[in-house]
Amino acid sequence: MRILLMHPNYHSGGAEIAGNWPPAWVAYLTGYLKHGGYHDITFVDAMTHHLDEEQVRAKIVELRPDIVGCTAITPAIYKAERLLQIAKEVNPAIVTVLGGIHGTFMYPQVLKEAPWIDAIVRGEGEQVFLNLVRAVDDGSFARDRNGVRGIAFADGEGKVIATPAEPTIEDLDRVAPDWSILDWGKYIYIPMNRRVAIPNFARGCPFTCSFCSQWKFWRDYRVRDPIKVVDEIENLVKNHDVGFFILADEEPTIHRKKFIQFCEELIKRKLDVLWGINTRVTDILRDEKLLPLFREAGLIHVSLGTEAAAQLKLDRFNKETTIAQNKKAIQLLKDAGIVTEAQFIVGLENETAETLEETYRMARDWNPDMANWAMYTPWPFSDLFQELGEKVEVFDFEKYNFVTPIMKPDAMDRGELLDRVMNNYRRFFFNKAFFQYPFTRDRQRRKYLMGCLKAFAKSGFERKFYDLGRVGYWGPQTKKTVQFGFDESRRIEADTADALSRVDDGWVTMHGPKIDMRRRKGEENFEIAKAAMACGGGTEQLSDDMAARV
Repeated sequence: MRILLMHPNYHSGGAEIAGNWPPAWVAYLTGYLKHGGYHDITFVDAMTHHLDEEQVRAKIVELRPDIVGCTAITPAIYKAERLLQIAKEVNPAIVTVLGGIHGTFMYPQVLKEAPWIDAIVRGEGEQVFLNLVRAVDDGSFARDRNGVRGIAFADGEGKVIATPAEPTIEDLDRVAPDWSILDWGKYIYIPMNRRVAIPNFARGCPFTCSFCSQWKFWRDYRVRDPIKVVDEIENLVKNHDVGFFILADEEPTIHRKKFIQFCEELIKRKLDVLWGINTRVTDILRDEKLLPLFREAGLIHVSLGTEAAAQLKLDRFNKETTIAQNKKAIQLLKDAGIVTEAQFIVGLENETAETLEETYRMARDWNPDMANWAMYTPWPFSDLFQELGEKVEVFDFEKYNFVTPIMKPDAMDRGELLDRVMNNYRRFFFNKAFFQYPFTRDRQRRKYLMGCLKAFAKSGFERKFYDLGRVGYWGPQTKKTVQFGFDESRRIEADTADALSRVDDGWVTMHGPKIDMRRRKGEENFEIAKAAMACGGGTEQLSDDMAARV
């Protein structure tokens, strides 16, 4: 059984400005497949190698796979669909498989627009894909695909079927990655000019932020044995010359005890590696006294999901944090010698020039080492997407990349929104480059910050940052002529929308009680609104959201 795994060639000018990121999914999937008895596995990274369609075709012809598997985040979905179509063009007998978060929740639309895909793996992929490979190998997949749990497919009559979900892997330490599948010379982190890896410490998240969907994808929260994670990192450092890693988790500090064990083990082994994480503000406040330990373990960069400069937006995002907490967490990290990055989500329908200026002023007041203004991306499987409803006008998912203004604010056009965000970046990093970074006392911290500045400058010079070259933005004088190139023919048809509304049926997560509580609260608000109207109050006394629901 010959298996070919491929990463689609998609670029957006977002996170990749810091370098080429190794597709960790390939290592974990390959390791699991090999443990299951399948060793003839090849990986082709079309993204990192910038392979065009003909080069992809040539690779498939050369390797003659029985199965071609591909993953796709939302903006890469069309590239992934086309890649699998090319596989079918090369040989119709090839079994084409799509994995990833977009296919997991958007499979009715994906299978409708890409009928050449034989199966979509839903959710955590290792066990599901192994079961699918075994079914292909023994011939049962060709006879009846219903026997494979955790997939979606279209039957011969075009009907879309989703089989019952596969249980999540309770013991994550069973998933031993094969990092040797990657061409390590290609994955360089520009700020340090060292090879970079993205290992996995835990999966899932107990929080249900309205703009996010990772908690839905992983379904529950599980943590690995910290010692085995450090074993993996030691292998990356010593055998693949990795000098920097970022934990792939949404929030690796959730399990405080195990994260401390992880840091203590890194200190014990004295590995030549620095690392970064994304985490929540509340965890930093909780672990104030532990921050020096984290820094001693090599933690150099923390990206905080501060998300907004206004409490109203934080509440809308279900962040369960406050503005004061954000500011304090940033200062605590800086005091511990850790580089801080504040994340702001901008570009919702109620964004204004004033709110964008507020995020800039807040960033200067908080004084993180870095700030990132990400365009709100309405993932079509997130709670906030459902709340926004008809306000979402763009369904060209290739542009759902955090740098393209999908939403049009009521008070400005998209070109002005982009221009004001760029103005925030220019002012913020001008101040850092000339008045702060060069004068940072901690030598290691200063070197890291100057490396980050180099990455920003490189992407700006190459016109890759924020996709500026592709959309034709050259400064304020071009804000009226920016062309985002939305494909307006891409829509979600009514019958597909109806099918999408049911994809969560049977998709059990650990968040059921919280979701039920939120639903009950909404129903109570609805009853209050009806009672107010019955008493003659009218919708003018209700919030805009509640009135719209009435």
